[in-house]
Amino acid sequence: MSIYVASSWRNLYQPNIVALLRSAGHDVYDFRHPVDGDNGFHWSAIDPEWEDWAPQAYREALRHPVAQDGFRKDYRAMRAADMCVVVLPSGRSSHLEAGWFIGAGKPVIIYIPEPVEPELMYLLASGDPGKAIACDEGELLKRVESMGPITWSPSRSSHA
Repeated sequence: MSIYVASSWRNLYQPNIVALLRSAGHDVYDFRHPVDGDNGFHWSAIDPEWEDWAPQAYREALRHPVAQDGFRKDYRAMRAADMCVVVLPSGRSSHLEAGWFIGAGKPVIIYIPEPVEPELMYLLASGDPGKAIACDEGELLKRVESMGPITWSPSRSSHA
């Protein structure tokens, strides 16, 4: 199975989850190393002072060839993946990626290895928290192996 791992550069669990899923025989996209020898997209490649950008500078940076290339790599991997695993804690991009997968009808599993602020909309991942949320590595592998195409939709759910 091809798996897109969505997380954050600051997430300490992400490298281990990539390795765990690969050791289970899955093709895993790692945004930190999209291809051999590539250490992934970094805003600092556009501007070392990126953390001080005004909103207009951020908007313009999204047009930069480095940002465009990083986006293309990630988006190409999203389209090719069979499912998404969101490794918490994570940021805004990973939540947009998970939303894209849900909209595309592809399964999403949310891995929660430590206490985090609850999110009600994680029910969008499948409508059943028992299927979409994993709290340890064993559960994560079990969810990945059992997850098939999404058959749930908000319009058919008792949650809607």
